[in-house]
Amino acid sequence: MASPKKNKQKTSKKGNATSAAPSVKPASTTQSWWQNQRLVAGILFLFSLLLYANTFGHQYAQDDAIAVYDNMFTTQGVKGIPGIFAHDTFYGFFQEEGKDNLVAGGRYRPFSLAFLAIEYQIFGDKPGVFHFFNALWYGLTVVVLYLFLLQLFRNPKQRQTAFFIALAAAMLFLVHPVHTEAVANIKGRDEILSLLGSLAALYFCIRAFRESKLMFLLAGCVCYFLALLSKENAITMLAMVPLSLYYFTKAKNSQILTSTLAFLGVAVLFIILRTAIIGFSLGESSNELMNNPFLKLENGVWVDYSFGERLASIFASMFEYLRLLLVPHPLSHDYYPRAIDVINWGSWQAIVGLLAHLGIFALAVIGLRKRDPLSYGLWFYLAGISIYSNILFAIGTNLSERFLFMPSVGFCIVLAVLAQRYLAKAKEKNFQMAWIAIGVIGVLFAFKTFIRNPVWQNNYTLFTNDIKVQPNSAKLRNAVGGELLAQTSDLADGPQKTGMLQEALGHLTEAIRLHPTYKNAYLLRGNANYFLQNYEAAIADYQQSLAFDPGYQDAIKNLNIAYRDAGKYYGESQGDTQKAINYLLKAYVAMPEDYTTRRLLGVAFGISGQHDKAIELFQLNADAETESAGAWFDLGSAYFGAGRPDEAEQFFQRARQLDPEIDQKRRQARQ
Repeated sequence: MASPKKNKQKTSKKGNATSAAPSVKPASTTQSWWQNQRLVAGILFLFSLLLYANTFGHQYAQDDAIAVYDNMFTTQGVKGIPGIFAHDTFYGFFQEEGKDNLVAGGRYRPFSLAFLAIEYQIFGDKPGVFHFFNALWYGLTVVVLYLFLLQLFRNPKQRQTAFFIALAAAMLFLVHPVHTEAVANIKGRDEILSLLGSLAALYFCIRAFRESKLMFLLAGCVCYFLALLSKENAITMLAMVPLSLYYFTKAKNSQILTSTLAFLGVAVLFIILRTAIIGFSLGESSNELMNNPFLKLENGVWVDYSFGERLASIFASMFEYLRLLLVPHPLSHDYYPRAIDVINWGSWQAIVGLLAHLGIFALAVIGLRKRDPLSYGLWFYLAGISIYSNILFAIGTNLSERFLFMPSVGFCIVLAVLAQRYLAKAKEKNFQMAWIAIGVIGVLFAFKTFIRNPVWQNNYTLFTNDIKVQPNSAKLRNAVGGELLAQTSDLADGPQKTGMLQEALGHLTEAIRLHPTYKNAYLLRGNANYFLQNYEAAIADYQQSLAFDPGYQDAIKNLNIAYRDAGKYYGESQGDTQKAINYLLKAYVAMPEDYTTRRLLGVAFGISGQHDKAIELFQLNADAETESAGAWFDLGSAYFGAGRPDEAEQFFQRARQLDPEIDQKRRQARQ
């Protein structure tokens, strides 16, 4: 019987025995700090708060009036929440049916406003608190992005790669300067919550498949619904559901379809709810330049851009989006007409914008078959930017930095993947060069963000800074002029006040040059002229504003006040009684119940010898203000001037009964 074969050992020339299988050096159990998920998540959250900590002392700015302090629902606190969910988002600000639909398609974003209402209920009218919570929600968004990318790139064989891409992309997103508008502006809460909900939805969608747990899919659907209720742009993230499953899992087509249909159902539910509350519209084409940037003035009439001009302008804006992602300097909150002028295909920006986005789309399509993560990042960018491109429908402005908040996720993924792919040595797992590259970009971005934040201190700092960047924006010129007027309200008459009024006048005149039918600019320029006592110029501006909109109540009110005060000015300061009467009569026709107008006109009639008319007006004032010593004294003066001293003395006596010092006061007033 043959004996069993024994394992033979190979002997080296030195006679040392070795095992048949090669020895394997035990794997190290240590890991880099950036592979500690909890530690990294905590650092990202804390750094988010620290980066925006210099906004915690800020005041309100830009559109905060719409969302917070001038919104009748938000300022009611918790009691206002039912109204928030029952109306267009702008209704609480305009407080008038129809005006809430001034923006194309309307707005329905109750969830973000509800959070602001709760904070208002607890903390009151304290903008610093709202700024703190903006940073807090932003920090949470960064953390969820990090966790989502970890879940997305999870691969036991490439653990370091997953941790690198997740952290690098999250860090770049955290520090990117284009996010200052969303975070440093309280109204930007809608952008933050919309992206937070969308990322959480995608995170739970991936977990639902990998762990086969229905509760995660349900959680994802809830998060997605809240994202949609925060801002409608979350609808674009529906495309990322099947793409995420396709690129990063082995899900079958039927499984991808099932998950996609679940999220589609949520989107349909939101659209039904939104339509029931505010109706359905993609927005009618407006004939007002501030609501439709694709208009030009020809022979005094606003006409639409040609197809070529519109398309060229769109892709010039798309080029600017890419530039802002790559080189976020200089920054501005405003890109309204004519920050981007009428553009044709002779513009290199339009050509580069078109070619760049065609290239992005082509690379995204090519990467589909290979399930290339770089391609996935490009799809994320394209999905996020699609609704803001003005290609699908007009959104009312050329572009805005806050519109990059969601698309920038794709940009950060692309940069992280490129750094991992071309700077990290895959075989040696050496990420040193990749970290250096990401770190340098991160430091530069963080510095820019930190120094940009103070610009959002208030409207004055924001407008006066950004007008240097966008001098051709009619809206921003108008905003600067209006804010300068507001700043002068607390100043005493003097060189400083006059200088600010003159500066405001210059900005508003430039706004009108850029937008010749800008009714609000004419109104504000009228105000500047009024305060400078350029009454005839003020009246002309108010009249021009009303020529564009005969029902413009602010212009009507200010015009009538200008008539009254012009009459006072020409009567008292210029001694031109007839001109004073002409203006005061116009004011009286418009404001027959105004005490001051009747008094001034009565004085002018008395000076011109029309005593009966003066008596009639002063009698109206005395009847309306029976306890006013001044009204009875004026009536006595009118009778005295008419040569009726006995009747005059009766009214003087009544005035003295009400105010024993009335004679002395009137003498001092005449002096």
